[in-house]
Amino acid sequence: MSTVSNHEFECLRRCAELAEDALRAGDEPFGSVLVAADGTVLAEERNRVSSGDDTRHPEFALARWSAEHLTRPQRAAATVFTSGEHCPMCAAAHGWAGLGRIVYIVSSEQLGEWLDELGAPVAPVAALPIGEVVPALRVEGPVPELVDRVRELHVRYHGGTGGLR
Repeated sequence: MSTVSNHEFECLRRCAELAEDALRAGDEPFGSVLVAADGTVLAEERNRVSSGDDTRHPEFALARWSAEHLTRPQRAAATVFTSGEHCPMCAAAHGWAGLGRIVYIVSSEQLGEWLDELGAPVAPVAALPIGEVVPALRVEGPVPELVDRVRELHVRYHGGTGGLR
């Protein structure tokens, strides 16, 4: 459970909007925003796995963007806001890039329960909490005020379509 400031809540709301953009584009509904220590939005991204590249997660893209555009101290002071808790691949990229805090709307556990209910195929990679992949990282979530909105996006994506996770 997480308590976030008004500015942070707006960043999380933007993550949900980006997830909806991904859904409209035929992608799984995930979106993320990278924010500097002073609150400036540096970059944002949505899921792009419908391209056929299942590594095109927004969190992974932001980790790569940060490594190319920010100094190590800037990365460490930044926060990644995201609609869903990072998968192990994205958590590892986040850790290797040296990014700071993560705030997510929906946990991997919540998402897994929803996907099971919807009969979605099992993902090829185990869903691990971020802390098991990057133990020293500061992680906050879920954020209950936006959970229903994100759940609805996953229901739309997976409900009856047999979509992949």
